Amino acid sequence: MASYFDSLRIGDLEFANRVWMPALTRARATSDAVPIGLMAEYYRQRATAGLIISEGTYVNDDTCGFDRAPGIFTSEQVEAWKPVTEAVHDEGGRIFCQLWHCGRIGAAGLLGGRQPLSPSGVNDDLAALDTYGLLSRGPYVKIAATPSRAMTADDIARTVADYARAATNARAAGFDGVEIHAANGYLPHQFLSPTLNRREDAYGGSVENRARFVMDVFEAIASELPRGRIGVRVSPYASYNNTRDPDPSATYGDLARRLDQAEAGYLHFADMDGWFGNSKLELILAALRPNYGGPLVANGGLTIAQGAELLATGEAQAITFGRAFLANPDLVARIARSAEIVEPRREGWYATGALGYTDYPFLA
Repeated sequence: MASYFDSLRIGDLEFANRVWMPALTRARATSDAVPIGLMAEYYRQRATAGLIISEGTYVNDDTCGFDRAPGIFTSEQVEAWKPVTEAVHDEGGRIFCQLWHCGRIGAAGLLGGRQPLSPSGVNDDLAALDTYGLLSRGPYVKIAATPSRAMTADDIARTVADYARAATNARAAGFDGVEIHAANGYLPHQFLSPTLNRREDAYGGSVENRARFVMDVFEAIASELPRGRIGVRVSPYASYNNTRDPDPSATYGDLARRLDQAEAGYLHFADMDGWFGNSKLELILAALRPNYGGPLVANGGLTIAQGAELLATGEAQAITFGRAFLANPDLVARIARSAEIVEPRREGWYATGALGYTDYPFLA
């Protein structure tokens, strides 16, 4: 029986506990996607997590679903990430970089007038897509998504190479590893969905072909980093960003088998509907656990008690708490002491400096 406070070894890395912090977009970077100094303090405060997974970080300049999110595709961005990773390491923590491409979730106004990219240019549901921008007067608001265009074979090859380059940059910036963001309706998730992926080449059609983009990205990164330092995040039943997979069990059972064979460091699943009282946890576990023998990391509306049960039964090997870590930078200590878990404030959620970001209190 494992608990939150047991260490966990994955590949050549040892994680001090199983209370992990997932990616949380907070939009504090510059307009050029360069991390700022305040971000180092934010991550330093939360370094007692067994692992911090950074906010979604753009792999190239072809994507921008959230204005002011950071990137890791320029030398300036790499240098700006170094104080962040150093701050976490100085506190004894570990941090992975979540590699992000939003695909069709985007707007021309955030992309220098260019169209967002997607597997097949499916644009029948633009109002359902969540794209955000920072207005000149200060509000951070949802903006209209721009119709995407279908990626060419060259676009796909270039994007896969950009993931590998981003992983190399993450290593240079001091990250301990990377997580491929294949969830929440973003580009890898779009390739997995037969509703959004209508390609007739090697990247579309069969379950195997639809998994090819994710696996090509994984193998490209594995040429740069040890496999045990590469995690993958999925959200099989999520309705967010309207991915509309008619058979998630088949799609993700197959992907889990492929990631198991590829020796992925961990598989991180998000039960997005768990936040809205419609948990798909049992369905997700039924699709993933029989097919993936490595560490499963659970996320999505879980209570502290529910996470503890998943660890104790062995159904998951680590638990990520996003909103709880935002509002409780010392969440590990609070769980250990059965102390109050503070709820996050909505003010300061995005793009507002220290407010709602680094000003949450610690236990006395």
